[in-house]
Amino acid sequence: MKLNERSLAFYATCDSPADNAGFLYKRGERHTAYHRRWFVLKGNMLFYFEERESREPVGVIVLEGCNVELCESAEDFAFAIRFGGAKSRTYVLAAESQAAMESWVKSLSRASFDYMRLVVRELEKQLEEMYQGASGVCRGCWGAPGSWKPKPLGPEQAPERLPALPAVLPKENGCAVWNNALGAAQPPDTSGCRGHDGEGNPRPPPLPPRRRASSSEVGSGVTAVAESPSTFCQLHERYGQEVARLQQNWLERRRGPRP
Repeated sequence: MKLNERSLAFYATCDSPADNAGFLYKRGERHTAYHRRWFVLKGNMLFYFEERESREPVGVIVLEGCNVELCESAEDFAFAIRFGGAKSRTYVLAAESQAAMESWVKSLSRASFDYMRLVVRELEKQLEEMYQGASGVCRGCWGAPGSWKPKPLGPEQAPERLPALPAVLPKENGCAVWNNALGAAQPPDTSGCRGHDGEGNPRPPPLPPRRRASSSEVGSGVTAVAESPSTFCQLHERYGQEVARLQQNWLERRRGPRP
C-alpha cells in the first residue's frame, strides 16, 4: 500500500478532532529500549511524534487487520498491536497508568473499518427488528375495528365546564340584563342536559338587550317586538319587519305632511 507522505503529514497535524491522544512508550524494532512518543489516533491511523510540538509525525500505523491485546513486558501497563501476516511487525506500547492503558486499548480496538462494519450490521439488524415490531403493533391496533376506546379523563385532566346561560334573562327597568359571571343565580335546569330543551333540541341563543322605545315611537303607536322567538328564522323575520317600519316612517317624515 502506497501512502502520500505530505497528505499524511497534513492530516496528522490538521485541526480535525482526534479520537485519542497522549504520551505512550514505544518499544523499538531492533533495540528493546522504550522511547516516549506522542501518539495521535485519527480514524484508523495511529500517528506518533517525537514531541508533542513536532510538525511532522515520525511514523504511522494503519489499524486494519490487527488485534490489540495485553502483553507481558518489562514496562508496566503494556499492550501490543499484532497483525495477521507471518512477517508482519508487532508494535509493543506501554501507557503511564492503568486508566490510560484501558482507554488506548478500547480506542485502538474500535478504530478499524472491520469493527465499524460489525457495528453497522448490528444496528441494521436492530432497526429491522424495530420496524417489524412496529408494523405488528400497528396491524394489531387497526385490525380489530371498535377495539380502541378513549381513555377517560381523570379529575385532574377533566376540562373546565362553563356555566350555561339562563333561558330567560332577568330584566331591570324594562331591559334585559346580561350576567355571565360565575356563581350568578340561574333557574334550575329540569331537562337533564345543559343547553337543550326537554325534547333534546338545542336551545336558541338568548336575545341581546333591547333598546328603549323613543317618545315618538310611543306616540305613534309603534309596539315592541315580541320577546324570545323560538327559531332564528322567526327572529330574522321580526327584526326585518321592524326595520321596514322604521324605514317607512323615515321616508314619510322626509316627504313632509301631506296637503
